[in-house]
Amino acid sequence: MQDLLIVVDMQNDFITGALGTAEAVKIVPRVLELVRDFKGKVLFTRDTHGEDYLETQEGRKLPVPHCIEGTDGWQICPELAPFCGGMSIDKRTFGSSELGRLLEDLDRENSVKSVTLIGLCTDICVISNALLAKAFLPEAEIIVDASACAGVTPESHKTALAAMKM
Repeated sequence: MQDLLIVVDMQNDFITGALGTAEAVKIVPRVLELVRDFKGKVLFTRDTHGEDYLETQEGRKLPVPHCIEGTDGWQICPELAPFCGGMSIDKRTFGSSELGRLLEDLDRENSVKSVTLIGLCTDICVISNALLAKAFLPEAEIIVDASACAGVTPESHKTALAAMKM
């Protein structure tokens, strides 16, 4: 049995860049602590957009270019980058079907007991990938560590946590 930790979108643009927040900055030390001390496999996701971001549906609804592939804003924050070890999934949507398939593969190799999610943003990508993890691994315990997550706003963070409790 194995435990997995998924670090969701801890990228410069969500912490100190285009969509950064004080709450995101505040969780970096806690995320670092969890990554450093985790005894299982650690996976990272990266929100990934192209130069045509503003022409996409997301770009039309949120017209703030962010996480453009190859830019500094797209990179995992410097504190966490050394821990990626090539295990990052570039996701072009809120929830990553590639992550779901990887979870299934990992479960086939060695049963997944639990999946813990941390990172950004609780109310968009964390909740999307938590639901996705439950769909791909229905018998695994899905955990979201609120102390290592931040939402677009403190209120939407709390709302997402409440929804995931169900």
